[in-house]
Amino acid sequence: MQTGIVRIGDREIEFARSTERSTDRKPAGEIVMLHEGLGSTSMWRDFPERLATATGLRTLAYSRYGYGRSTPLAGPRTVDYMHEEAVVWLPALLERFAIERPVLFGHSDGASIALIYAAERPHEVAALVALAPHIRVEELTLRSIERARTSYLEEDLKQRLSRHHANVDSAFWGWNRIWLDPAFRSWNIEPLLPEIRCPVLAIQGEDDEYGTLEQIASIARAVGEVRTIALPDCRHSPHRDRPEAVIEAVRQFIGSVRRT
Repeated sequence: MQTGIVRIGDREIEFARSTERSTDRKPAGEIVMLHEGLGSTSMWRDFPERLATATGLRTLAYSRYGYGRSTPLAGPRTVDYMHEEAVVWLPALLERFAIERPVLFGHSDGASIALIYAAERPHEVAALVALAPHIRVEELTLRSIERARTSYLEEDLKQRLSRHHANVDSAFWGWNRIWLDPAFRSWNIEPLLPEIRCPVLAIQGEDDEYGTLEQIASIARAVGEVRTIALPDCRHSPHRDRPEAVIEAVRQFIGSVRRT
């Protein structure tokens, strides 16, 4: 993996890019990986490399603003932070790396950002994989985020996250506080979903503690070309709980996109 820091606007962004290169130009771009609300480049572990090997496509993972070794937050996040990432910073990142028509691979918050981008730029995405996406705020989600706050303050979550974030408070509180802000309860991207034109693979664990299966059902109702998979014995991180199943599903999905 090639790792480093790039400057995009006034931000330094951590990235890791596989050396795998596609020999097939359909889809034309590479897999761009968007992490969860507490994630970072390093939290993907070896999954990007395994995904590149399985699909034959290069992967690019990056730590968003406030995460990993990227620039820490300068202030609190706003309700529209995922929309801002999708319409301002993700396009800038793709331009910086000269990536056209990517396959977006998002987990949790990252999946929501990928869906927003695909809705806003429907002809610029080759395909989209959404793991445990958030379409709207559910009470189950908020209860789990409240439990995460307790774990961060009273248990070992801060210590575990500090291995992956240079400024762990920036990463955790930037995510936790906005999700628990009463103003965030009305956040909902379902009206955007019918604008998505690319094929979508939506995967969620049946035991997801951060969302019900209604999240991927919403995608199935709204998007024209979509496949949904509910994985048993799987919680909120399918790529960690069921990596082989996810990789095989993505391999088949990418193969079907290439044949169209």
